[in-house]
Amino acid sequence: MSDATRLSVFKTYKLYVGGKFPRSESGRVYEVTDSKGNWLANAPQSSRKDARDAVVAARKAFGGWSGATAYNRGQVLYRVAEMLEGRKEQFVREVAEAEGLSKAKASAVVDAAIDRWVWYAGWTDKIAQVVGGANPVAGPYFNLSSPEPTGVVAVLAPQDSSFLGLVSVIAPVIATGNTAVVIASAKAPLPALSLGEVLATSDVPGGVVNILSGSTAELAAPLAAHQDVNAIDLAGADAELAKELEIAAADNLKRVLRPQPVDHAATPGIDRMTAFLETKTVWHPTGALGASGSSY
Repeated sequence: MSDATRLSVFKTYKLYVGGKFPRSESGRVYEVTDSKGNWLANAPQSSRKDARDAVVAARKAFGGWSGATAYNRGQVLYRVAEMLEGRKEQFVREVAEAEGLSKAKASAVVDAAIDRWVWYAGWTDKIAQVVGGANPVAGPYFNLSSPEPTGVVAVLAPQDSSFLGLVSVIAPVIATGNTAVVIASAKAPLPALSLGEVLATSDVPGGVVNILSGSTAELAAPLAAHQDVNAIDLAGADAELAKELEIAAADNLKRVLRPQPVDHAATPGIDRMTAFLETKTVWHPTGALGASGSSY
C-alpha cells in the first residue's frame, strides 16, 4: 500500500484512574481543537462518578505511597523524567498544537517540564530537613517536628499551561507523599492524558496520580465537597469558581491553595510542597530531671 492511500491511525485518549485507562462512565466526549480551531481529538468528558472513582483510587494508594521512603519516591519521580525524555517528540507536538507554539518553543517547554520532574525528585528526601527539625523548649524534653503528607489532594491544573503548568502542580503534591486527583486543562487536555500513559510505565503505583478531563467546574464541585479529599489546589480556577470551591471545601476543613499568578518557567520554591504537608510534633523526655543535672 502506498503512502498516498494509507489512512492515519487516530489516537484514542482515555482517562487515567487507579492505574488503568477507562473511558468516562458517562460515555461522553468533547472535541479538542488547536489554537486555530482545527480538530485534534475527542477527549473523554468525565462525570461526577469518574471524580468519585478517582478519589477512591487515590485513597487506596495513599498508604503505600506515603509509607514509601522519601528516597524511593525520588527514584520514581526521576523515572518519570526518564520516560518523558524518551517520548519527547510526542509531547513537543501535543504542546505545540495545544498552545499554538512553534516547535522550538514547545521543545523548550517540554524540556523545562522534564527538568521540573528532576528538580522535585531531588527534593523528596530533603524537604523534611528544611521544614522539620528539633525545637528548643524550656524543659527536660526532646521536641521534634516532622512533616507528613496531608492525604488525597484535588488539583485543578492551569488552563493555559497545558504541560509545564500541569507538571508544576502535580509533582510537588506527590513528591511529599500525597496522592492526587487531577483535572486537566479543559481546552488543552491532551498532554495531560498522554502524561497518564507515561506515569503508568514509570513505577508510579496505580492511584497515586489520577487524571480526568472535561469541564473544570463540573468536576471540581464534587471534589471540593468530597469528605475524603483532604486538600485542593485551585490553580486552574477563575476567581468566581475559586470562591465557590473554597466555600464547599470548608465543610471538612480542607487545606486550600488559592489561585495566584505564577511564572511556571521560573524555578519554583518549596511553597507548593509545604502547602500540602502537616506537621507532627513529638515530645520525649531527655532523662534530665532538673537544672542541677540529676537524672533517672
